[in-house]
Amino acid sequence: MGKSILIVDDAAFMRMMIKDILTKNGYNVVAEAADGAQAVEKYKEHKPDLVTMDITMPEMDGITALKEIKSYDANAKIIMCSAMGQQAMVIDAIQAGAKDFIVKPFQADRVIEAIAKTLS
Repeated sequence: MGKSILIVDDAAFMRMMIKDILTKNGYNVVAEAADGAQAVEKYKEHKPDLVTMDITMPEMDGITALKEIKSYDANAKIIMCSAMGQQAMVIDAIQAGAKDFIVKPFQADRVIEAIAKTLS
């Protein structure tokens, strides 16, 4: 069984894209969340090996969710997903404990590289 992953993005299409890349590469997507609040709940419920977290979402943004998950589990492995032009937010996320980041639109090889590196 591959490593378990939680995908967090407010766009269903983006979640589907990431899920497709991950499942084709042997990863097990255990849950999906559409906002940060759901992400924190699903993390506690499933305790995945890794989380891909969108930065800009309704309800609770990705950086706030990252901080909540890290306060719940200091060893959480979270990779931020950002659109172009969100460099300042990416830096905030890394300082808050994110392990890596991937930029939209996703390139499958970059996604897999970031995940493999973070899980190793």
